[in-house]
Parts: sequence; C-alpha cells; structure tokens
Amino acid sequence: MTVAVVVTVCVGSQGVEGASAAAHALSLPADAYGNDPRLEVMWAMKAYNHAEVYFNLISSVDPKFLKLTKLDDKIYSTFRETFKELDIKLLKADDLKSDEAKETWRPFCNQFEGLVEDFNYGTLLRLDCEKDYTEENTIFATRVQFFAIEIARNREGFNNAVYKAKSGKS
Repeated sequence: MTVAVVVTVCVGSQGVEGASAAAHALSLPADAYGNDPRLEVMWAMKAYNHAEVYFNLISSVDPKFLKLTKLDDKIYSTFRETFKELDIKLLKADDLKSDEAKETWRPFCNQFEGLVEDFNYGTLLRLDCEKDYTEENTIFATRVQFFAIEIARNREGFNNAVYKAKSGKS
C-alpha cells in the first residue's frame, strides 16, 4: 500500500478528529508506544503531508527565494563540502541507503542534532527533482537529508523545472 493510499484511508476513516488525535499522538515520546501499527500510519500521514506542502510550495514560489530553515547557509555549505559529487538532480537509492553512503551521511546528519528540529525524523524525498512524489520517485530520508538536498536543489536551480511547469513560466 502506498503512502498516499495509507493517508487517504486513515484520514478518510478517522476524519478531522482522527487527524487531531494523530497529531497529538505523534508529539508523545517514542517510549510511550510498543510496536503499534497505527503509529506507522500516523508517521506516514505526517510525512506525506509534509511532502505535499513542500511540493505545492516549490510549485508556486520561485525555489531560489525559499528559506527552509534558519540554518540553510550552514546546512548547504556543509552538505556541499561533504557531498561534492552527489548528483542531486537525479538521486539513486544507493546515494542515501548503501553502507558506504550511510557511513558519510551519519556524521553529516548527527552534527545537526539539537540544531535542526526533528533532524532524524522520517521524510519523503523525490529521487528525480523534476518529477512529483510518486511511489517510483520517492525515497524515505531523514529530515536533515531532505533539507540538505532540497536547499541545494533550490540554490542550484534544479527545482526550477517544477516551478516553471506548475506556474506556466518559461
């Protein structure tokens, strides 16, 4: 079942009250839960909502003007120092998930603990930045990975294709 289907089923069956309860539940500490499958659905909903809001944002505002965090400059400079050769236009799963990649990503991400809220929170990331979030074009990443890659895509002009396509600008 895709994230979109999970979100639709969960929100559709629980309504506004269910969504409110989900938001409250997600704010509780992790040790308040065992292996509750409802929690996975709530996290999927939150990640999907974040992705939808972000895509709508880069579709309607010129991405070069976006500021995603108060630490954009630091995240970007550190990202580009660490990942000089990473093709952010068209990512591959191995760029984030291979053992070698994890060895580089882990210290990069951990330096933002306490600086970026929910730095290791699960977030959806597009592999091909010129396309929308789809099952084939989406990977699960940490929030700081998302910020690093999307800040770079915005600054380096890679998200312009989405903005131009959605806004009708050429």
